[in-house]
Parts: sequence; structure tokens; C-alpha cells
Amino acid sequence: MRLSLFSNALVAVLVGFGGSVAIVLAGVQAVGATPAQSASWISALCLAMFVTSTTLSVLHRMPIVTAWSTPGAALIAATAIGGVPTYSIEVAVGAFLFAAALILLSAAVKPLATLIAKIPSALASAMLAGVLIGFSIAVFDQAAKDPLLVLPLVAVFLIVRMVSATWAVIAVLGAGIAWAAILGKIAPMTGGIELTSLELITPVFDPAALIGLGLPLFLVSMASQNLPGFAVLRAAGYEPPTRSALAVTGLASLLTAPFGAHTTTLAAITASLCTGPDTHPDPNKRWISGIFYGLGYLILAGVGVSVVAGFAALPTGVIVTVAGLALIGPLMGSMSAALAPDATRFPAVLTLTATASGLTLFGIGSAFWGLVLGLLALGLDSLAKKMRD
Repeated sequence: MRLSLFSNALVAVLVGFGGSVAIVLAGVQAVGATPAQSASWISALCLAMFVTSTTLSVLHRMPIVTAWSTPGAALIAATAIGGVPTYSIEVAVGAFLFAAALILLSAAVKPLATLIAKIPSALASAMLAGVLIGFSIAVFDQAAKDPLLVLPLVAVFLIVRMVSATWAVIAVLGAGIAWAAILGKIAPMTGGIELTSLELITPVFDPAALIGLGLPLFLVSMASQNLPGFAVLRAAGYEPPTRSALAVTGLASLLTAPFGAHTTTLAAITASLCTGPDTHPDPNKRWISGIFYGLGYLILAGVGVSVVAGFAALPTGVIVTVAGLALIGPLMGSMSAALAPDATRFPAVLTLTATASGLTLFGIGSAFWGLVLGLLALGLDSLAKKMRD
């Protein structure tokens, strides 16, 4: 037993939670959830991460840690048009259940996982980039409205990122709270630390939402979290239990969706904090960090209502800035993957722009149509090449 098994897990929890909770809350607001439903959403996600991380780590003796789908949360947040929800919380929960069912099917039916893997990674990355780019643009829209609040936070991000990209967003969150307090822009909070109770939400299965939200949620969760999560484990010298991990996270997503939680996936960036030699020089001992990681989220699950209340007291500019800056890294990675291959560059740009446009047809959102248009363009390019040959 080494202290690093605990300390590295604690850092992973702080970075994972603090660096992306603002994005989840943006998704919560985009479907019109009440404060009680918002707290239930956060707590259910944390409970899912406690159960899945400890279960997978103990079962396979590997440091397998899980996370909520941050790209999925961004996708949900992007569904609101002009701040007006496109989907109700009940319809969103129906889409979450559909996405969870698809993850379970991927674990049980190998051809489905193979079919998903055949979607060109450039197009999947372009769809994700189209979802994310609006958040980073919104930072500078907020800077135009309130430069005194936002621009110092951007400066903090740039300075801290010179030392550590991992801690840059946490620094912005801390600085944002302090700076908003100095400027007198934090609303008073009612109550202190409160324990959260889960609130059951009756799902509504809207076909348009299943296709426009549930299917893209499944795709971005698989492409942007699960696959990189497996890659992190392989890079650390482990052979990831792919089907078992998908089954456990899919089942957790299915069980927590009625309480508002969107998809639970493998962790990618934060996973590297628990899988490397800094955690323990013996690879066979690092799995213990997964238990400490899960326990950290169990504690956070109990105070979800206070987390929601605390963020609700912050000015919009701080929330938007934290979320937008947190997504610059994933945006950079997804755009690089989308535009790198020459053969798929045009379909990828078409996918990115269509997704970012907010296009909605037949009640189905832009992420789906962006991917459809990209696949169509790719197919036409392939046909044209065959005709020339």
C-alpha cells in the first residue's frame, strides 16, 4: 500500500469532477430540469461511477475507472436553441435509456460493435467537434458582454496551462468563484451542505429524440470516451476487458437514467492518473486506486444538491467560461482527428459545419444530420472515384 494509490485517485476525482461538472449542468439546464432533478442527475452519475469503478477494478484487478460522458453532456447542452429546451427532461431520459440499451447491445452483440467501429473516425470526430465548438465560441461571446469578469479568467487559463493543462480548468473554476465574489456577482445561497435524494423521472420515448439525441449520445460516448479509455489501459500495459466494461457501464447507465443521469463511460484523460507507474510501480497493485477513486465519487454523490445550488449562485459568465475552456482540449483533439486524413476531409468539414449549425429537421437534431451528410458525401466521393477508375 502506497499513499500514491490514494492521492492519484483523489486528483483524478478532483480533475474529472471539477473540470467538467459545469458542462453537465449546462446539459441539465438545456432540458429544463428542476433543481431537485438536477441534483438527482449529478448524484446518480456519481453513484454510477462509484459502483462501476470499484466493480471493474476489483473484478479484473486493473485500475479501470469510469466517468460521465462529457462529450455527451455537451451534446445535450447543444440541443437547446437560444436557451429554449428542445427536449423535456422526460424525453431526454427516454433518449438516455435508448443510448444505454445500445451500449449493452454492443457488449452482447459483437457485430454491432464492429458496425460502430466501421464509422470513419474522422466523421465521428467531426460530429463531436461540431457539438463542442459552440461552447468555446460562447466564452468570447460572454467576454464581449462582461469583459471584466471573463477576460481575467481566460488569462488565468493561459498562464496555468503553461505549467499543467490538467489543472488549468480547475484553476479557472477556483479563480472564477473568487473573482465573482470580489465583483459582488455571486447570488446568496440558501441552506448549507445537504444530502441529496434521487428523484425518479418517468421517461417519454419520442422517436425523434431517440434518433436525434439518443443515437448521437451513444456514438460520441463510444468514440470519444470508451475507445480512448481502452487505449489508455493498453498504453499502461493492460489488456482491457472490453465486453465486460461495456456491459457494466451500459447496465449502470440503464439503471441511473430514470434518475436523470446520462451515459456512464470509461474515463480517458483522468484514467491516466490512475494507471501509470506514479500510482504504484507494480502494475498488479494499481487496481486499488480504482477503489479510492470510486469512494471519492460516493462522497460527491451525497452532496449533489449543494453542488447544484453552488453553481446556480455563480454568474452565467463564470459557468460559460469554465465549460468553454474545459472543452478546448477535446475540441482540439477532435478537429485534429477530423481534418487529418485527406480522403475524408471534405465529408468531415461537411459533418462539422452541419452539426455546429444547429440544423433540426423532423424534430431530429443536427448531430444526426451532420453524420448522415458526412456519410453521404463520403459515399458519393467513393462512387466518383470508382467511376473515374
